[in-house]
Amino acid sequence: MKKALIFGVTGQDGSYLTEFLLKKDYEVHGVIRRASTFNTGRLDHLYHDPHLTNGANMHLHFGDLADANTIRKLIYKIQPEEIYNLGAQSHVRVSFDIPEYTANITGLGVLRLLEAIKDYGEHTGNKVKFYQASSSEMFGSAAPPQNEQTPFNPRSPYGIAKVFAFNTTRNYREAYGIFAANGILFNHESERRGETFVTRKITRGIARILAGLDKKIYLGNLDARRDWGYAPEYVEAMWKILQQPEPDDYVIGTGESHSVGEFAEEAFRLVGILSWKDYIDIDPRYFRPTEVEHLVADINKARGKLGWEPKTKFKEIVKIMLKHDLRAFGLKDRADKIKI
Repeated sequence: MKKALIFGVTGQDGSYLTEFLLKKDYEVHGVIRRASTFNTGRLDHLYHDPHLTNGANMHLHFGDLADANTIRKLIYKIQPEEIYNLGAQSHVRVSFDIPEYTANITGLGVLRLLEAIKDYGEHTGNKVKFYQASSSEMFGSAAPPQNEQTPFNPRSPYGIAKVFAFNTTRNYREAYGIFAANGILFNHESERRGETFVTRKITRGIARILAGLDKKIYLGNLDARRDWGYAPEYVEAMWKILQQPEPDDYVIGTGESHSVGEFAEEAFRLVGILSWKDYIDIDPRYFRPTEVEHLVADINKARGKLGWEPKTKFKEIVKIMLKHDLRAFGLKDRADKIKI
């Protein structure tokens, strides 16, 4: 039974990756940060109390990407074959407000991980495969479509930190022979997406409007274009990247781009509201000081080498997310009218 160690296990991708690996008969270890409130809601259906269940294949450990000592201890204790780093301060707009913290966790956290992997390998002789969750935000203002050869031009502290992490991963691969690979994932959404991200703000906002709780959704740049895929499919790409004979870097996306405005228009259309702009107010606080206008993936390398293809496209993703949020606010009849 292979062991996988996941940093960022409580996030959208972490929960889907845990599900995927458990189905592959992995023993999964996830790292969670200590907090005064429970933040494991996305994992509750997977986790079993070790006091009640014997032989559970999922285990949670306290740790933090800011704490090199604990990272090292966990790797020596667990002895994983694969490590997936999905942990980050991942909100791009917020990264302008807390740039130093973003750089520390999103950037230097990867350096701490790779140093621990190098140390572990040198002292034990054990090989660990490392996956780094890189981001399309690294491309920034680079002309679309973007692929593995496109120069990075990040436009946020988050994007800058991700470029540092990407290059650190590649350097440790070349300098020390570590199986270290980057997955450059374009935007990927699901019903588990955080509520402060724009797609979820839209679908959840519509549910709240129909439930009589709100009158408006407050958004920023409606013209920003993104390549939106479905998160459960993207975790399979992560796994495939670590199953290759040699470590490499891959762009993962759908090859389509749509604006924030298009997402809102499609979501409102699904509930029979065509005058969608009447329910949107623009709040300048949600604009970034430097914007990324257009991201769209060229996935020829992933298609050819990984045999990976996106299956769920833009309109289906909108439906999945909207149905979930309508049900969450007691609007089952509305949700049932949306056919996927």
